[in-house]
Amino acid sequence: MDYVRKYSVWAILIALFFGLAIGLLIGWVIWPVEWENATPNELAPNYKALYVTAVADAYAVTGNAEMVNQALSGWGGDQAACQLASMSGDPAESARLESVASIVNGGQGCAGYDPNAAATTPEEEGSSIPWPILILLLILVGLVLAILWVLSRRQNAPTSANELEPSVQELPASTSSAAYAQETAVQPAQPASSPQSGGSVPLARFETTYVRGNPVFDDSFDIENTNGEFLGECGVTVAEYIGAGDPPSATAFNVWVFDKQDVATVTKVVMSDHAFYDEALNAKLALSGERVLAQDGETIVLETTSLIINAQISEMDYGVDTGFPPQSYFDRFTIEIRAWVRDDDYEQPATTGGSADELDF
Repeated sequence: MDYVRKYSVWAILIALFFGLAIGLLIGWVIWPVEWENATPNELAPNYKALYVTAVADAYAVTGNAEMVNQALSGWGGDQAACQLASMSGDPAESARLESVASIVNGGQGCAGYDPNAAATTPEEEGSSIPWPILILLLILVGLVLAILWVLSRRQNAPTSANELEPSVQELPASTSSAAYAQETAVQPAQPASSPQSGGSVPLARFETTYVRGNPVFDDSFDIENTNGEFLGECGVTVAEYIGAGDPPSATAFNVWVFDKQDVATVTKVVMSDHAFYDEALNAKLALSGERVLAQDGETIVLETTSLIINAQISEMDYGVDTGFPPQSYFDRFTIEIRAWVRDDDYEQPATTGGSADELDF
């Protein structure tokens, strides 16, 4: 049903923030990233200096040029050695550093080394944005864009009766002679009544019809105020089919209303005479909501925090197939739905039948 997608913006934001928090907790606390096989160039400047100096000292003792190439080649070790040599106040240490630089760069040594150019390198490297911060910024930008998208969809919702179109369901070519149909007529939303009007004019009116054989009868309508603001949703769907094979035969319907104010759905089950008095069916359908015996002209009232729905059965015909119990399925079922915003001026309509109290298991 469409009302499942009508959660408030706050609920979406809370879910996104919780998802972000859980992701950061997993990525930084539970299973943090561990760096392996880094080059000496990734060391902090003081540790890099200790490393290069140790290589130069070892070479002065062992004379192992292959060890020097393995330790300093491939990551700018000769430049690091030349930089340390230019900064050292010890001539012997400078000579050792220039020797290892010469081994790495093929005898060039530190002749072409520019100390001023090397001095700018750490500053340039320090200006980059750490990747975790960059990822966090991208996530936040995506979150903001998602919020703006949701808000724009709310604002662009249809606000006039001309923008509301009745839904039409075409019959498939494979449908049998007892073809199913769904007839839906949506009347334009009426302005909410003022206190002086006695609350008699509904905010919106809808009508929907079920015809036997429809296997996917599920009709829903948005409830909006005169400013186009989404208040909730209501609808009718088949709660239970009876029998097997074609055509599908409905024995009960769910009439429901969703209220955005409390993110809750109120449901009443409108049942055929057979389903209402059958203990097994009655107990099964009682799990969906309050049970009501279907009677022609019956008005079913559903109330939420801010909405009141009157669903009147304007037409109902039982099927007479001898393969089914009497009055067990509907050939045709039409229900008119009227919606009000709850206020002190609303007057409870008279209902007929009193069927909700006829049977209590």
